Amino acid sequence: MNIKVILFMFLLLTKANASTKGEDDKNPEKPNIVIIFMDDLGYGDFTSYGAIDYATPNIDALANEGMRFTNFYAAQAVCSASRAGILTGCYPNRIGINGALRPNVKKGIHKGEVTIAELVKQKGYATAIFGKWHLGSEQVFLPLQHGFDEYAGLPYSNDMWPVDYEGNYKQKSKYPPLPFMEGNDNVREIKTLDDQAELTTIYTEKAVDFIQRKKDTPFLLYLPHSMPHVPIAVSSKFKGKSNQGLYGDLMMELDWSVGQITKALKENGLEENTIVIVTSDNGPWLNYGNHAGSTGGLREGKGTSWEGGQREPCIISWPNTIAKGTVCNKIASTIDLFPTISEIIDGELPKHKIDGISILSLLKSEEEANPRDHLYYYYGNNNLEAVRKDNWKLVFPHPHRSYENNAPGKNGFPGKVIKANVEKMALYDLRRDPGERYDVISLYPKVVADLMLLAEVARKDLGDNLTNRVGENVREAGRIE
Repeated sequence: MNIKVILFMFLLLTKANASTKGEDDKNPEKPNIVIIFMDDLGYGDFTSYGAIDYATPNIDALANEGMRFTNFYAAQAVCSASRAGILTGCYPNRIGINGALRPNVKKGIHKGEVTIAELVKQKGYATAIFGKWHLGSEQVFLPLQHGFDEYAGLPYSNDMWPVDYEGNYKQKSKYPPLPFMEGNDNVREIKTLDDQAELTTIYTEKAVDFIQRKKDTPFLLYLPHSMPHVPIAVSSKFKGKSNQGLYGDLMMELDWSVGQITKALKENGLEENTIVIVTSDNGPWLNYGNHAGSTGGLREGKGTSWEGGQREPCIISWPNTIAKGTVCNKIASTIDLFPTISEIIDGELPKHKIDGISILSLLKSEEEANPRDHLYYYYGNNNLEAVRKDNWKLVFPHPHRSYENNAPGKNGFPGKVIKANVEKMALYDLRRDPGERYDVISLYPKVVADLMLLAEVARKDLGDNLTNRVGENVREAGRIE
């Protein structure tokens, strides 16, 4: 063969290999994963979602660099159930987790469930959680027994302690002292609001240290903040810095925390190879007034299946895969993160059924991508309260807490919450009416019929205590006998 031909072929192969390597660098097989999970954050609490009187520039920078979702949902509108959903990819009622688990309850996440941490460990990831766990406080339920290498934080919500909102210990509290844990051990007690004020900084510093220590290996960092769940408290770094009082100060500190994470990624050369996800477990606890967030005009809040309780801001950044400054209006949920991450790292999904659907096609802005066209709104003890398909939401008769038409509390003290009832089915067009103000059930009988069929699918699969229907595929949460 002519030497010139051989040389030409060699150059072509070299160029092809370089090109392939470049593509691999842009789409690495094992990106780092950072999940920042706020607590009781409202849909309108970031400036990129409409917040005023304070700024969240670091979070907004992630939105400018990545994708901002407008129809993103928590798994359920309450703490433990929501966390079960994000970590397992399941509707929480499928795995027997509902409500907010109390301290020392003999119940928690079952050893047979597969968490995101266990999923990524298939591929050699280092894993850590710094923040609030809330999936059982007995050792068998704690993070180190469910795929996490490191854990530091609170085992449950920061209001589950024997202290009132003026910092005084109650004489007959139903709660034990609030422990700060490292690994499986209680290392100290959170005694005062000043102690709580340091939590955001502590979680952040531990997260930054983890990034620096694990920069040479793929890692999953799960940062479930204890706040803005009440009681809210802020360090001296941000106290009095906003024009919206303590809540605004706290949002600025949480934004600072996000900025510290992204800064650490950049300084360690990891920014291009890291997926950063920022979202929340449920909507704001509205009866706490100026210590609660904003739903951005959505109806009701935490603890309800109205949009204000379950629709959350979500921002995902992944350089070179997610186009800068994109907005996704398709339905997605925290339960979709599990299968999405599995697809990204080529992981093996559990043998048992999960409910999440990979949204990788949305992240890549693939034309006509619409992996999830429906959603079930469960709450309480397996109550199917609504279903959504595309822009239509059918709400079933059900009791619910209501914040409307009641004066909220102030400065850490709650206002009154009443018990309300949905007396009859109602249909809402969420594209035209995201505040769920106008029932149009009489105008769209075909839509109602389609959504009723969808509800029957949910009831057959997961059950519905509102109609005394038992699902076929529900798994029990683990219990200590």
